[in-house]
This record gives sequence, C-alpha cells and structure tokens, in this order.
Amino acid sequence: MSTIFAKIIKGELPADKVYESETLIVIKDISPKAPVHLLIIPKKEYHSLQEVPQQDLSIIQEIANVAQNLAKKFDVADNYRLLTNIGTKAGQSVFHLHFHLIGGKLLGAMA
Repeated sequence: MSTIFAKIIKGELPADKVYESETLIVIKDISPKAPVHLLIIPKKEYHSLQEVPQQDLSIIQEIANVAQNLAKKFDVADNYRLLTNIGTKAGQSVFHLHFHLIGGKLLGAMA
C-alpha cells in the first residue's frame, strides 16, 4: 500500500523539503501545530516504530541525530517535542513511520 509519504519520497507529490539523505526525508507539515513542525520520514517504509526490525534500528539513531541538527537549525534546540504515534488509538493516521519535530512556542503538557 502506498502512503502519501511514499508518494512524496518517490517525487509523485510535492512537499516542502528541508532535509534529504539516502535514508531520510524531512518535510514541513502542511497543517503545522507550531511555528516549527517538521516530519522526519524514513524512505524505507515501516508501518510504525513497532514494525522496525532489530537489524534496522539504526534508522532511529539517524532520526535522533537529524532531529538534533534540525532543532539547532530552526532555533528550537532548547524547547521542542519529538514524537511518533503508533496505532490509531494513539493518533496515527499515516501508516508509514514518521516523527514530528514540533517547537517554536509553548507546547504544554501532553494528555
């Protein structure tokens, strides 16, 4: 099944890219919840964090490294949220692993 993120990665849909490597793409969220709202997306399709096999867990380290660097670049390194949703009950709506990097305003406590 092809998700909207797979189509963006393939170049079939436009996106505002802020970073790209062999394994990751980072785009601006089209419905931002804060002044900085980026989506960090592995190019290899995983349904969610739970579906990343042991041998591919290095992608999570790469995501963390990119998140740190982008937080600095977007001047939110001292106050941001990095999150992923797993499953519909947690709010996952696109079933292609991705992390939200959100910052630039007071975020408050999570539910």
